[in-house]
Amino acid sequence: MRIRDRRAEDSPEINLVPMIDVILCLIIFFVITTTFDARSVLKIELPSASGERSDAKTKQLSLLINAEGRYFVDDREALRTDVESLKQTIVEVAGDDRERTVLIRADARTPWQAVITAYDALGQLGFRRIANATAPEQAPAAAEPGG
Repeated sequence: MRIRDRRAEDSPEINLVPMIDVILCLIIFFVITTTFDARSVLKIELPSASGERSDAKTKQLSLLINAEGRYFVDDREALRTDVESLKQTIVEVAGDDRERTVLIRADARTPWQAVITAYDALGQLGFRRIANATAPEQAPAAAEPGG
């Protein structure tokens, strides 16, 4: 009588289901806890100007134009750079409120045509309170004494 070794029949296997469950839980955790801030991604250099800062009491509508001429209304990007696409994005964000102040924050390197397109779209929609954001003017460096 021959006795068979049962250990030879057992083949090792790796069960991937628990590992996949753990990975999915981690992905869900990171997606839920991650915050997205569009302002930290968009780096613009505002033109400088001397003047007093205006603090408006009402909620402003922010229109950002980056150096490439792309538009961002609050945190939503316009799909294209034409007037109609910009108007559609403004209407989606602002709704029917045309009394809000629109703060245009354009990069100093923005093409002038992009700024004019923004003014055109705002004018066609009926916005009359438009402000331009600038950086404070840098004071010239003082000459060092004795040098």
